[in-house]
Amino acid sequence: MKLSGRTVLVTGATGGIGHAIARRLRAEGARLVLTGRRTDVLEPLAAELGGTAVACDLADPQAVQALVDAHPDVDAVVANAALPASGPLLDFTPEQVDRALQVNLRAPIALAHAYAPKMIARGSGHLVFISSLAGKTATPGSSLYSASKFGMRGFAQGLRGDLHAHGVGVSTVFPGFIRDAGMFADSGAVLPKGVGSATPQDVAAAVVKAIVHDRAEIDVAPLSLRLGAAFAQVAPQLSATVSRRLGADRISADIAAGQSDKR
Repeated sequence: MKLSGRTVLVTGATGGIGHAIARRLRAEGARLVLTGRRTDVLEPLAAELGGTAVACDLADPQAVQALVDAHPDVDAVVANAALPASGPLLDFTPEQVDRALQVNLRAPIALAHAYAPKMIARGSGHLVFISSLAGKTATPGSSLYSASKFGMRGFAQGLRGDLHAHGVGVSTVFPGFIRDAGMFADSGAVLPKGVGSATPQDVAAAVVKAIVHDRAEIDVAPLSLRLGAAFAQVAPQLSATVSRRLGADRISADIAAGQSDKR
């Protein structure tokens, strides 16, 4: 699907990765509907890009429905918003568990459920879900986050099959460690030497590629991380042993500590 002249809804537009996605979509000629909770960040971005800012807390199902009601006619949705949800499960309150699942998984499903019929009626449209390599392989301290991202992958795969015959595309983007912006960068955690990262602009480029070329899945990470994720899927026990020896436990703990105030 060509982006020029199309209206694209981007959730989580107040974060650095959301900023990069919005700017890249605008450069491709898209009209933007940008959502987030921080209007002090959202509104200047929308003004800069000539888009529409919509304050929305995706943890509130009524707010999600109000967003759809206010902007019923969008050509593509980029479900980018997410809560970190890093750390051992027992460190979370039941309310924090519910909020993470609401934002990371239920809201993207609700948006797809609302917009898919409209896209089917037009015979065109695209849904992009920003997952994570943690949606392919889990590490210590990622049980809740990975649950939401694994779920997103399964949902998108099934939905792609449901919508293919109707001319509606569904894609999932899997970022690894992203430097300069985003949840990992904000945590302040330091990667071991030799572990690479990607940029917010790389994620934005993957989103455009997914929409324009109707790609089912795109990883955004150096080759070593992509191979590691693939290995973990075929040999999870051995992969976990190797990861622990390489310091995965420490990295997970550092990330969780840096993100604990954002649950």
